[in-house]
Amino acid sequence: MSHTDFLAIGSVIIDDIVYPDGRTSMGVLGGGGTHTAYGMVLSGETPSLGAVVGRDLPENIRARFENDFDTSGLIWVDHEQLRGWQIFEWNGKRSEIFRSEVSHPFLFEPYADNPHITYTSVTGLTVLRDPQYIESWRNRFPMATLLWEPDRGYMMTGDYEGFLVGIPYADIVSPNLLEAQTVYRIKDAVEIVRRMLADGVRVMALRMGEKGSIVAQQGSSTAYQIPAVAVSEIVDQTGAGNTYCGGFIVGWCRHHDLVTAGCYGAVAASFALETIGVTDIPTDVISIFTNRLNIARQGVKEIPL
Repeated sequence: MSHTDFLAIGSVIIDDIVYPDGRTSMGVLGGGGTHTAYGMVLSGETPSLGAVVGRDLPENIRARFENDFDTSGLIWVDHEQLRGWQIFEWNGKRSEIFRSEVSHPFLFEPYADNPHITYTSVTGLTVLRDPQYIESWRNRFPMATLLWEPDRGYMMTGDYEGFLVGIPYADIVSPNLLEAQTVYRIKDAVEIVRRMLADGVRVMALRMGEKGSIVAQQGSSTAYQIPAVAVSEIVDQTGAGNTYCGGFIVGWCRHHDLVTAGCYGAVAASFALETIGVTDIPTDVISIFTNRLNIARQGVKEIPL
Protein backbone atom coordinates (compact mmCIF):
# COMPACT_ATOMS: atom_id res chain seq x y z
CA MET A 1 0.00 0.00 0.00
CA SER A 2 1.52 3.31 -1.06
CA HIS A 3 -0.57 5.82 0.90
CA THR A 4 -2.63 6.08 4.06
CA ASP A 5 -4.38 9.21 5.25
CA PHE A 6 -3.64 8.66 8.94
CA LEU A 7 -1.07 6.52 10.72
CA ALA A 8 -0.77 6.16 14.51
CA ILE A 9 2.57 4.92 15.85
CA GLY A 10 2.30 3.67 19.41
CA SER A 11 1.64 0.69 21.62
CA VAL A 12 -1.05 -1.95 22.02
CA ILE A 13 -1.48 -3.03 25.64
CA ILE A 14 -4.01 -5.23 27.37
CA ASP A 15 -4.92 -3.19 30.45
CA ASP A 16 -5.92 -4.55 33.84
CA ILE A 17 -7.33 -1.42 35.48
CA VAL A 18 -7.55 -0.83 39.23
CA TYR A 19 -9.67 2.15 40.31
CA PRO A 20 -9.19 4.10 43.56
CA ASP A 21 -12.24 2.49 45.16
CA GLY A 22 -10.88 -1.01 44.50
CA ARG A 23 -12.97 -1.82 41.45
CA THR A 24 -11.17 -3.51 38.57
CA SER A 25 -11.64 -3.89 34.82
CA MET A 26 -9.58 -6.77 33.52
CA GLY A 27 -8.45 -7.59 29.99
CA VAL A 28 -9.31 -4.20 28.51
CA LEU A 29 -8.00 -3.22 25.07
CA GLY A 30 -5.69 -0.25 25.54
CA GLY A 31 -2.29 1.19 24.69
CA GLY A 32 -1.44 4.68 23.51
CA GLY A 33 -1.37 3.77 19.83
CA THR A 34 -4.72 2.01 20.02
CA HIS A 35 -6.39 4.94 21.76
CA THR A 36 -4.91 7.46 19.30
CA ALA A 37 -6.17 5.45 16.34
CA TYR A 38 -9.54 5.20 18.11
CA GLY A 39 -9.69 9.01 18.20
CA MET A 40 -9.10 9.07 14.45
CA VAL A 41 -11.91 6.54 13.89
CA LEU A 42 -14.31 8.58 16.04
CA SER A 43 -13.42 11.56 13.83
CA GLY A 44 -14.53 9.68 10.72
CA GLU A 45 -11.30 8.12 9.45
CA THR A 46 -10.01 4.56 8.99
CA PRO A 47 -6.43 4.91 10.22
CA SER A 48 -3.52 2.53 10.10
CA LEU A 49 -2.10 1.47 13.45
CA GLY A 50 1.68 0.99 13.50
CA ALA A 51 2.36 -1.19 16.53
CA VAL A 52 3.85 -4.47 17.71
CA VAL A 53 1.38 -7.15 18.80
CA GLY A 54 1.82 -10.66 20.18
CA ARG A 55 0.56 -13.67 18.27
CA ASP A 56 -1.47 -14.69 21.34
CA LEU A 57 -3.60 -11.54 20.98
CA PRO A 58 -7.19 -12.61 21.79
CA GLU A 59 -9.41 -13.28 18.80
CA ASN A 60 -12.03 -10.74 19.87
CA ILE A 61 -9.38 -8.01 19.85
CA ARG A 62 -8.09 -9.10 16.47
CA ALA A 63 -11.65 -8.79 15.19
CA ARG A 64 -11.91 -5.27 16.66
CA PHE A 65 -8.73 -4.24 14.86
CA GLU A 66 -9.94 -5.68 11.57
CA ASN A 67 -13.27 -3.90 11.92
CA ASP A 68 -12.01 -0.40 12.80
CA PHE A 69 -8.43 -0.02 11.56
CA ASP A 70 -6.20 -0.66 8.61
CA THR A 71 -4.15 -3.47 10.17
CA SER A 72 -1.37 -3.62 7.58
CA GLY A 73 0.83 -1.60 9.94
CA LEU A 74 0.71 -4.21 12.74
CA ILE A 75 3.95 -6.10 13.40
CA TRP A 76 3.29 -9.61 14.74
CA VAL A 77 5.89 -11.08 17.11
CA ASP A 78 6.19 -14.37 18.98
CA HIS A 79 6.36 -12.75 22.42
CA GLU A 80 3.45 -12.85 24.83
CA GLN A 81 1.18 -9.84 24.20
CA LEU A 82 2.11 -6.95 26.49
CA ARG A 83 -0.24 -6.66 29.47
CA GLY A 84 -0.10 -4.22 32.36
CA TRP A 85 -1.73 -3.01 35.55
CA GLN A 86 -3.11 0.53 35.29
CA ILE A 87 -3.52 1.69 38.89
CA PHE A 88 -5.37 4.96 39.54
CA GLU A 89 -5.23 7.04 42.73
CA TRP A 90 -7.88 9.47 44.00
CA ASN A 91 -5.72 12.44 42.96
CA GLY A 92 -5.63 11.26 39.33
CA LYS A 93 -2.14 9.80 39.48
CA ARG A 94 -1.71 6.66 37.39
CA SER A 95 0.88 3.93 37.87
CA GLU A 96 1.59 1.44 35.08
CA ILE A 97 3.13 -1.91 35.98
CA PHE A 98 3.77 -4.36 33.15
CA ARG A 99 2.85 -7.98 33.76
CA SER A 100 4.64 -9.49 30.77
CA GLU A 101 8.29 -10.56 30.75
CA VAL A 102 9.06 -8.81 27.45
CA SER A 103 8.00 -5.19 27.02
CA HIS A 104 10.67 -3.38 24.96
CA PRO A 105 9.48 -4.20 21.41
CA PHE A 106 5.90 -3.32 22.31
CA LEU A 107 6.90 0.07 23.73
CA PHE A 108 9.58 1.20 21.27
CA GLU A 109 8.91 -0.59 17.99
CA PRO A 110 8.24 -0.42 15.14
CA TYR A 111 11.14 1.83 14.31
CA ALA A 112 10.86 4.17 11.35
CA ASP A 113 12.97 1.90 9.12
CA ASN A 114 10.81 -1.20 9.71
CA PRO A 115 10.13 -2.77 6.27
CA HIS A 116 6.69 -3.95 7.39
CA ILE A 117 5.52 -0.33 7.36
CA THR A 118 4.93 -0.29 3.62
CA TYR A 119 3.45 3.17 3.12
CA THR A 120 5.35 5.60 0.97
CA SER A 121 3.26 8.61 2.03
CA VAL A 122 1.04 9.62 4.93
CA THR A 123 -1.18 12.68 5.38
CA GLY A 124 -1.33 12.76 9.18
CA LEU A 125 1.13 10.92 11.44
CA THR A 126 1.02 10.63 15.23
CA VAL A 127 4.09 9.36 17.06
CA LEU A 128 3.93 8.42 20.75
CA ARG A 129 7.64 8.09 21.51
CA ASP A 130 10.66 9.56 23.25
CA PRO A 131 12.22 12.61 21.53
CA GLN A 132 15.15 10.74 19.99
CA TYR A 133 12.79 8.81 17.70
CA ILE A 134 11.03 11.80 16.12
CA GLU A 135 13.71 12.71 13.59
CA SER A 136 13.65 9.25 12.01
CA TRP A 137 9.87 9.32 11.59
CA ARG A 138 10.10 12.79 10.07
CA ASN A 139 12.68 11.50 7.60
CA ARG A 140 10.52 8.49 6.79
CA PHE A 141 7.47 10.64 5.97
CA PRO A 142 8.81 14.12 5.18
CA MET A 143 5.52 15.45 3.77
CA ALA A 144 3.27 14.21 6.58
CA THR A 145 1.82 16.43 9.25
CA LEU A 146 3.53 14.94 12.31
CA LEU A 147 1.94 15.18 15.75
CA TRP A 148 4.36 14.23 18.49
CA GLU A 149 2.84 13.02 21.74
CA PRO A 150 5.86 12.75 24.08
CA ASP A 151 6.04 9.49 26.00
CA ARG A 152 4.86 9.95 29.57
CA GLY A 153 7.68 7.93 31.11
CA TYR A 154 10.25 10.09 29.38
CA MET A 155 8.55 13.38 30.26
CA MET A 156 8.35 12.50 33.93
CA THR A 157 12.14 12.32 34.08
CA GLY A 158 12.12 16.11 33.66
CA ASP A 159 14.77 16.08 30.92
CA TYR A 160 14.25 19.53 29.41
CA GLU A 161 17.30 19.46 27.12
CA GLY A 162 16.31 16.04 25.81
CA PHE A 163 12.75 17.22 25.16
CA LEU A 164 14.05 20.00 22.94
CA VAL A 165 15.62 17.40 20.62
CA GLY A 166 12.25 16.33 19.22
CA ILE A 167 10.70 19.75 18.67
CA PRO A 168 12.28 20.68 15.29
CA TYR A 169 10.91 17.54 13.63
CA ALA A 170 7.28 17.84 14.75
CA ASP A 171 4.54 20.02 13.30
CA ILE A 172 2.39 19.61 16.42
CA VAL A 173 3.48 18.82 19.99
CA SER A 174 0.97 17.66 22.61
CA PRO A 175 2.07 16.87 26.17
CA ASN A 176 -0.30 16.84 29.11
CA LEU A 177 -0.06 19.50 31.80
CA LEU A 178 1.68 17.39 34.44
CA GLU A 179 4.29 16.25 31.93
CA ALA A 180 4.93 19.80 30.74
CA GLN A 181 5.13 21.10 34.32
CA THR A 182 7.71 18.44 35.11
CA VAL A 183 9.88 19.29 32.09
CA TYR A 184 9.61 23.08 32.34
CA ARG A 185 9.46 23.29 36.14
CA ILE A 186 6.65 25.82 35.77
CA LYS A 187 3.14 25.41 37.19
CA ASP A 188 1.25 28.03 35.18
CA ALA A 189 -0.22 26.54 32.00
CA VAL A 190 -0.19 29.76 29.96
CA GLU A 191 3.45 30.40 30.80
CA ILE A 192 4.26 26.85 29.69
CA VAL A 193 2.56 27.58 26.37
CA ARG A 194 4.67 30.71 25.94
CA ARG A 195 7.86 28.81 26.75
CA MET A 196 7.07 25.96 24.35
CA LEU A 197 6.39 28.38 21.51
CA ALA A 198 9.63 30.22 22.35
CA ASP A 199 11.42 26.86 22.15
CA GLY A 200 10.24 26.42 18.57
CA VAL A 201 7.01 24.43 18.84
CA ARG A 202 4.96 25.31 15.75
CA VAL A 203 1.53 24.15 16.85
CA MET A 204 0.82 22.93 20.34
CA ALA A 205 -2.03 21.38 22.28
CA LEU A 206 -1.48 21.33 26.03
CA ARG A 207 -3.88 18.75 27.44
CA MET A 208 -5.23 19.58 30.91
CA GLY A 209 -7.81 16.89 31.71
CA GLU A 210 -11.07 18.25 33.11
CA LYS A 211 -9.82 21.81 32.43
CA GLY A 212 -9.74 21.09 28.71
CA SER A 213 -6.74 22.09 26.61
CA ILE A 214 -4.86 25.16 25.47
CA VAL A 215 -3.98 25.33 21.78
CA ALA A 216 -1.61 27.82 20.21
CA GLN A 217 0.67 28.30 17.22
CA GLN A 218 3.70 30.26 16.16
CA GLY A 219 3.11 33.82 15.01
CA SER A 220 -0.14 34.38 16.91
CA SER A 221 -0.63 36.60 19.95
CA THR A 222 -3.68 34.59 20.99
CA ALA A 223 -4.06 31.09 22.36
CA TYR A 224 -7.39 29.33 22.89
CA GLN A 225 -8.70 27.35 25.80
CA ILE A 226 -10.78 24.46 24.53
CA PRO A 227 -13.26 23.13 27.10
CA ALA A 228 -13.48 19.50 28.05
CA VAL A 229 -16.72 18.07 26.67
CA ALA A 230 -18.95 16.97 29.52
CA VAL A 231 -20.37 13.44 29.50
CA SER A 232 -23.12 11.99 31.67
CA GLU A 233 -20.66 9.80 33.60
CA ILE A 234 -16.88 9.51 33.52
CA VAL A 235 -16.26 5.78 33.53
CA ASP A 236 -12.55 5.53 32.72
CA GLN A 237 -9.89 8.17 32.04
CA THR A 238 -7.36 5.74 30.58
CA GLY A 239 -6.28 6.80 27.10
CA ALA A 240 -8.38 9.96 26.88
CA GLY A 241 -5.30 12.08 26.16
CA ASN A 242 -4.19 9.74 23.39
CA THR A 243 -7.70 9.81 21.93
CA TYR A 244 -7.56 13.61 22.00
CA CYS A 245 -4.40 13.52 19.88
CA GLY A 246 -6.07 11.29 17.31
CA GLY A 247 -9.01 13.65 17.02
CA PHE A 248 -6.77 16.73 16.95
CA ILE A 249 -4.70 15.63 13.98
CA VAL A 250 -7.78 14.70 11.96
CA GLY A 251 -9.32 18.09 12.70
CA TRP A 252 -6.09 19.89 11.81
CA CYS A 253 -5.48 18.02 8.56
CA ARG A 254 -9.08 18.48 7.44
CA HIS A 255 -9.56 22.13 8.37
CA HIS A 256 -6.11 23.65 9.16
CA ASP A 257 -7.82 25.61 11.90
CA LEU A 258 -6.48 25.59 15.45
CA VAL A 259 -9.80 25.91 17.30
CA THR A 260 -11.48 23.29 15.14
CA ALA A 261 -8.63 20.85 15.71
CA GLY A 262 -8.78 21.43 19.47
CA CYS A 263 -12.52 20.84 19.48
CA TYR A 264 -12.08 17.63 17.48
CA GLY A 265 -9.61 16.48 20.12
CA ALA A 266 -11.93 17.36 23.00
CA VAL A 267 -14.87 15.57 21.42
CA ALA A 268 -12.84 12.44 20.66
CA ALA A 269 -11.59 12.37 24.27
CA SER A 270 -15.16 12.58 25.57
CA PHE A 271 -16.00 9.24 23.97
CA ALA A 272 -13.02 7.65 25.71
CA LEU A 273 -14.11 8.97 29.11
CA GLU A 274 -17.52 7.32 29.01
CA THR A 275 -16.30 3.81 28.13
CA ILE A 276 -13.85 1.28 29.56
CA GLY A 277 -10.95 0.91 27.14
CA VAL A 278 -11.25 1.00 23.37
CA THR A 279 -14.77 -0.20 22.61
CA ASP A 280 -17.06 -0.49 19.61
CA ILE A 281 -17.80 2.72 17.73
CA PRO A 282 -21.38 3.91 18.38
CA THR A 283 -23.67 3.45 15.39
CA ASP A 284 -24.72 7.10 15.60
CA VAL A 285 -21.18 8.40 16.12
CA ILE A 286 -21.47 11.05 13.39
CA SER A 287 -24.49 12.77 14.94
CA ILE A 288 -23.06 12.55 18.47
CA PHE A 289 -19.68 13.88 17.32
CA THR A 290 -21.29 16.79 15.45
CA ASN A 291 -23.47 17.74 18.41
CA ARG A 292 -20.55 17.66 20.83
CA LEU A 293 -18.38 19.61 18.39
CA ASN A 294 -20.94 22.44 18.40
CA ILE A 295 -21.02 22.40 22.21
CA ALA A 296 -17.23 22.56 22.40
CA ARG A 297 -17.06 25.51 20.01
CA GLN A 298 -19.42 27.50 22.22
CA GLY A 299 -17.09 27.17 25.21
CA VAL A 300 -13.83 28.28 23.55
CA LYS A 301 -12.05 31.19 25.28
CA GLU A 302 -9.29 33.43 23.95
CA ILE A 303 -6.07 33.79 25.96
CA PRO A 304 -3.61 36.62 25.21
CA LEU A 305 0.01 35.51 24.91
